[in-house]
Amino acid sequence: MVPNAILMSAFLAERTRRLKFGAMFNVLPQWHPLRFAEDFALADVMTGGRMISGIGRGTVPREAEPLGTRVGWNGDPDDTYNREVFEEQVEIIKRAWHDETFSFDGKHYQLPPQRIDDRGRGVQSLTLIPKPLNVPVDIWQPVTSRPTAEYVARERHKAVFWYQNRAMLKRNWRKYAELVEQYHGVRLRAGEDRQAVLNVVLADTHEQAIGRARPGHDEFWRFLGPYGWSKAYADENGKPWVYGRIPSLSESIDQGAWLVGTADEVGEDIANLQRDLGLEYVSIFPHFPGMLREQAVEQLERFARDVMPRLPGNAREPVAGRA
Repeated sequence: MVPNAILMSAFLAERTRRLKFGAMFNVLPQWHPLRFAEDFALADVMTGGRMISGIGRGTVPREAEPLGTRVGWNGDPDDTYNREVFEEQVEIIKRAWHDETFSFDGKHYQLPPQRIDDRGRGVQSLTLIPKPLNVPVDIWQPVTSRPTAEYVARERHKAVFWYQNRAMLKRNWRKYAELVEQYHGVRLRAGEDRQAVLNVVLADTHEQAIGRARPGHDEFWRFLGPYGWSKAYADENGKPWVYGRIPSLSESIDQGAWLVGTADEVGEDIANLQRDLGLEYVSIFPHFPGMLREQAVEQLERFARDVMPRLPGNAREPVAGRA
């Protein structure tokens, strides 16, 4: 767990040249919006424009409430409060990044605050220094509900889809494009401005992959299952699962939310997704609770070596002399 992905990104960027860095996700209600805007902008300048902005509203009370915010579910009072704060923060951050000077007067924030004196003059506006190197800043945001899909499309953010029943993923993927066209009159390519996050566990045999995946899968769901994540799974009639239900690994695989098996099996599954969704961006999640660092690195190496060449558009010519 990294408490400040922007700081970590700046540290890593100093040791690299081409890699870009982002977070899934910076939980904005745990930040002051001006602090986030400043830190991200400075990191973007320091890294030569290699920062990617990923933002979210948060999921887990124990990481939110000690920092003075709240999270909720399904439109309850905490969920409403969280969404109000988040949307004001996004508006402030965008103004700070993109406008020469800015101010904001909302329900939860007033910037600048009233009664600030500056050499006998009242402060009426603020200026962010420095600005991000690349503006406007592209923003990636997870889409987990219809209200969020509406907001992400309306704000012209890029959508991230994770842990969803495969049929639901396809519907939501296409619905986002419809919303963008509705709000902006822009018709997206099949996979434009969206990405799928894939939970991947690879091994030489299917049985070995199942054995590797089960402990991390089950612990992951014990952690997040109580917070309603099972709503992204569907029963045989296409209806969302009961709130708080904890799936088995086999159920997660059947839902299409976890890709577990050999390189042939996982590669074929991703190739099918590429065909159905027109995938342009994919993130893989190869590191689950209980995995050691070397196991996570091995999963990344397997994916790069054994799966990526199988995907459409990524086939490589044999290299002479390579074992």
